[in-house]
Amino acid sequence: MARAPFTIAGVEVKAGTRQTVEVPVAKLYTHTPLHIPVEVVHGRRDGPVLMVCGAIHGDEINGVEIVRRVLTNSALRYLRGTLVAVPIVNVFGFVQRTRYLPDRRDLNRCFPGSESGSLGGRIAYLLRTQIMENVTHIIDLHTGAIHRFNLPQIRAELKNPDTARMAEAFGAPIIINAGLREGSLRAYADSLDIPVITFEGGEALRFDDVVISSGVKGVIRVMRSLDMVPAKKGPKAPRKRSETAANSQWVRADIDGIMRPVAHLGQKVRKGQRLAMVADPFGESETAIVSPCSGIVICVNNLPLVNEGEAIYHIARFDELSEAEKAMDYFRSTLDTEASEAVVPVHPWDELQK
Repeated sequence: MARAPFTIAGVEVKAGTRQTVEVPVAKLYTHTPLHIPVEVVHGRRDGPVLMVCGAIHGDEINGVEIVRRVLTNSALRYLRGTLVAVPIVNVFGFVQRTRYLPDRRDLNRCFPGSESGSLGGRIAYLLRTQIMENVTHIIDLHTGAIHRFNLPQIRAELKNPDTARMAEAFGAPIIINAGLREGSLRAYADSLDIPVITFEGGEALRFDDVVISSGVKGVIRVMRSLDMVPAKKGPKAPRKRSETAANSQWVRADIDGIMRPVAHLGQKVRKGQRLAMVADPFGESETAIVSPCSGIVICVNNLPLVNEGEAIYHIARFDELSEAEKAMDYFRSTLDTEASEAVVPVHPWDELQK
């Protein structure tokens, strides 16, 4: 018996086919209609319905490219279940190259939304009713904020065993057991008992080929773990791929000035170790910024102009730091190949490979 079609926004996608569906979201001031583009790949055989989405913050563009590359992966020829790919959720922010919606709301704080609420509430409502409530698993793709570069990492509420399995399968070097933020897509999906993980990597408004490649491989690994695509042939990786952080801590500038970084992305640091120097423009005073804890650097502020209290480093803390080092060693070992394939050299990884 043939598998039933998959219906989204009133459009039926037959089993064994793929189709782009334009979900109407709003109109511009010019009365021009705006749509959220959704690509549905509906396999011939039953299986999970996985939503992979990017750019819920409009300037976080690495996720857009990750989705594009996943859709070109040859493994989809053998798809079991359904892939719902939403490369650009916040179409308003994407067009304007900004994180937010036109009314300055954060779309990732608007769930579950409202049919008659604010623009953010209406978009969240549309995404929820037209897409999210038809899926069984979700991967939400993000980057760091502007000028902040995130090490590839997974954030998830690990109390849900299915979510924990997805987080481990993704294969990012670091997993953060992150609490749920009210109004976020992740929190709403969790309330529906939909396993959901968030991938973070790179920074806003910048492509990073290593991060993108890590994201693509991670999505395919999750699909393999869900039996949506065939398992990869050959022996499994012998080294540790991921390690879960006990918690994390932001390090902030003690003074205003110009920052010179000392510690680099992915580096192991010890409590009291110098992370950066902050000085005034004349060199009359200089202050060392030291780590308040031991851990791995998972985010670096790339903007050297800092104000007192500004977040400049993010440190992930581990019960067993040596195990986290093994996960980072495995990730570093993949970078030589990734860097050779990169279109543009990306400076944060130059230090990480040393």
